[in-house]
Amino acid sequence: MTTLEPRTARATWVRVCALDDLTPERGRAALVGDVQIALFRLVDGSVRAVSNYDPYGEAHVLSRGIVGSTAFSDGSQAPTIASPLHKQAWDLRTGAVVETQGRDERRIAAFPVAVDDGQVMIRLEGGRP
Repeated sequence: MTTLEPRTARATWVRVCALDDLTPERGRAALVGDVQIALFRLVDGSVRAVSNYDPYGEAHVLSRGIVGSTAFSDGSQAPTIASPLHKQAWDLRTGAVVETQGRDERRIAAFPVAVDDGQVMIRLEGGRP
């Protein structure tokens, strides 16, 4: 269980789904307000949330992407999501492009996630993810 930060006027935790609704290594789309979120339950038990919008393919499809990981030269690894359209990959922790493959670096939004009593929560800043 993760301890949630207190609610403030600037940051609010919102329940998105039950942890059991997420299948490991598979994405799930959720609508929070008018923003589409892609949720991923990883093999290590952590949950990641990023924008569902693929800025290269210009479609809301990242929840259907391929979950993987990328190794860096320092020996660290990052969980990634690759778009089902063009296979562009993003770091699920930060939303940064993993490999530009000659393209510009279009980031996606990454959202803070907590699991509280079996419920997946994301933190909204100023009322928006």
